[in-house]
Amino acid sequence: MMHEMAKKANVERQTALRTDTDKLVKLATELKTYVEKSNEHVMSVDVIKKADEIEKLARSVKDKMKGPN
Repeated sequence: MMHEMAKKANVERQTALRTDTDKLVKLATELKTYVEKSNEHVMSVDVIKKADEIEKLARSVKDKMKGPN
């Protein structure tokens, strides 16, 4: 029974990792677009917000990759 629960948890974690990494790619692409639209004199608040969002999601992905403690 425990083996099945662990297996199910691993499948769910893998699914969440795929979803989160897909979202990371999307956010990174959006960040790149924002940066390309900005110039050396103006940095959009959107760029900072997007970078923060990426950072939080990347940490979450990292934690999920480590698995349960």
